[in-house]
Amino acid sequence: MSFSEAAIARVKARKTKVQSWFMDLNLVMAYWGETQRTYHHTAPGNSLYALHEALLLLREEGLEQAWARHQRHHLAIKAGLEAMGLKFVVREGARLPQMNAVHVPAGVAEAEVRKRLLAEFNLEIGAGLGPLAGKIWRFGLMGYSCKAENVMLSLSALGSVLSDMGCAVEVGQAEAAAHHAYAAQHAAAAKAKAGKKSA
Repeated sequence: MSFSEAAIARVKARKTKVQSWFMDLNLVMAYWGETQRTYHHTAPGNSLYALHEALLLLREEGLEQAWARHQRHHLAIKAGLEAMGLKFVVREGARLPQMNAVHVPAGVAEAEVRKRLLAEFNLEIGAGLGPLAGKIWRFGLMGYSCKAENVMLSLSALGSVLSDMGCAVEVGQAEAAAHHAYAAQHAAAAKAKAGKKSA
């Protein structure tokens, strides 16, 4: 698809907002003309099938149980990342359990860390976008992948790569902090359950 200069000028002069994300020519032109990654896609049909299956899984688990699962694993990865000395981007109380964004430590080649995580551990973490590009990492704990094994793999792999690159992190401390967070949550849940039975 291509546009003449006159067509581009006319699209840019549009006074009303495009009603749909699909075929918004301003977005398409920005997508082609920008050097940074921009999201502009037509959703594939397979995504609709995936959404259907995800909704079935969510119905089977229960909405409140899914929220609790995401919170449980968020607290564990939070404990582990903080034990490595990483600082969260979003303040406590305003964070989404599904998206855990931390600042990249000073002097660390963030893209190299992500590249090694993918090559050595088959683990992909998100980079910062826009003004945060190159400054943060994003750890997604979403849906089916929100599991203890993924939390522990993320902490172990990140700690291993950072340590190998000369950062002063102790992988064992991060893993222990995550295990402690899980244990504390299990103890609190057991206490609450026992309290309900005695009431």
